[in-house]
Amino acid sequence: MSLLHVNAVWVVIAAAMVLFMEGGFSLLEAGFVRTKNAVNVTMKIFVDLTVGTLAFWIIGFGIMYGKDAFGLVGINLFGNPENIHLSIPLPSAAFVLFQIGFAVACISIVSGAVAERMNFNAYIVTAVLICIVIYPLSGHWIWNSNGWLAKLGMKDFAGSAAIHAVGGLAAFSMAKILGPRKGRFNSDGSTNVFAPSNIPLASAGTFILWFGWFAFNTGSTLDASNNSLASIALNTMLAGASGGTTALFLTIKKYGKADPSMTINGVLSGLVAITAGCAYVSQWSAILIGLISGIIVIFATLLVDNLKVDDPVGAVAVHGFNGVFGTIAVGLFDHSQGLLTTGRFSLIIIQLLGALVVVLWGLLGGALMAKVCEWTVGLRAEEREEEEGLDMSYHGIPAYNELERFTDLPSSLYNFEETTGISIAPASGKEIV
Repeated sequence: MSLLHVNAVWVVIAAAMVLFMEGGFSLLEAGFVRTKNAVNVTMKIFVDLTVGTLAFWIIGFGIMYGKDAFGLVGINLFGNPENIHLSIPLPSAAFVLFQIGFAVACISIVSGAVAERMNFNAYIVTAVLICIVIYPLSGHWIWNSNGWLAKLGMKDFAGSAAIHAVGGLAAFSMAKILGPRKGRFNSDGSTNVFAPSNIPLASAGTFILWFGWFAFNTGSTLDASNNSLASIALNTMLAGASGGTTALFLTIKKYGKADPSMTINGVLSGLVAITAGCAYVSQWSAILIGLISGIIVIFATLLVDNLKVDDPVGAVAVHGFNGVFGTIAVGLFDHSQGLLTTGRFSLIIIQLLGALVVVLWGLLGGALMAKVCEWTVGLRAEEREEEEGLDMSYHGIPAYNELERFTDLPSSLYNFEETTGISIAPASGKEIV
């Protein structure tokens, strides 16, 4: 079997694992939100995989990997991305499939931060805009060989900057403009805690994300014969473990109890932070990056709350803050050019510039998307819809139906109230649990 065929099998399997991470996003978000909105977050993940996939295949891939114009944007391959010429033995279709997995992951980062109060049609618009403009442009600058940041020598192996920082900062802008969930913040500045609906469900989502992350990082080699595959996988594991360890012990010290949601986000923060440098740093550096990310996520979560930005799943702290940290960490710990490993300053300056660029682009992109939604379909759900729960308002079915009278009803989408004359989710907003 030729290397072309081996690489094809390797990258297709890696792409499938990355796409399976969407199941992790779905379970994680469904577990973190309130019961009355669990179906809605799941449906948004379906939007990512359906609408987002098509938008990226038709337009986004060309903007990202098409022929370069001024180091800023691709100008061809629209509607036919498989015409890309690759310098490695790999079928172009496998490469396109893998890149689709990255694109839909970027949308899913935003999904959690705007949960429980966003107009569903606005989310569809957001998914399209992320896949045709926001993510492809950042990806072009960093990963297209002619992109301006790539030419400067910026390193972002699997996307701490291009995917996570951009997605996390776009999520911050959108959540800020969207406004908090009703009752989240009090007039005196205090915060009301909305308890997650299902921590075991969120935990299962985290395990799936962690599993998929091995392909997210190692798959970025695009080469089954790459000698760094094993070390990339090990760095991924160590960073996730150390991020979760830090969050676990800090919450025990701070609250006297091991906080599951912060431990979950500590693990994810370690994974986000190592994504840029997984191929460039040692195992000890990966552990240190993870440990620092576990600290960052706790204080970043508090900062986001203090700024009165409502992020139900902690996406901004996990992906935004630690995506930026992971980008900068490459400049500190890189084997050959890191400031702390070699004493050289050139790479850290480039990484700081790249981090600044993706922060500004993420914030601006999120604000632009929010405004487009406001001007077109409307950004926020109506107050009645939010109180009732977005599951019934937009999808006509609850997530957890424990009323025996409904057990024999068909599972297809329909309006329970019109069909049975019984209101499942009353306007009071009480949840079915």
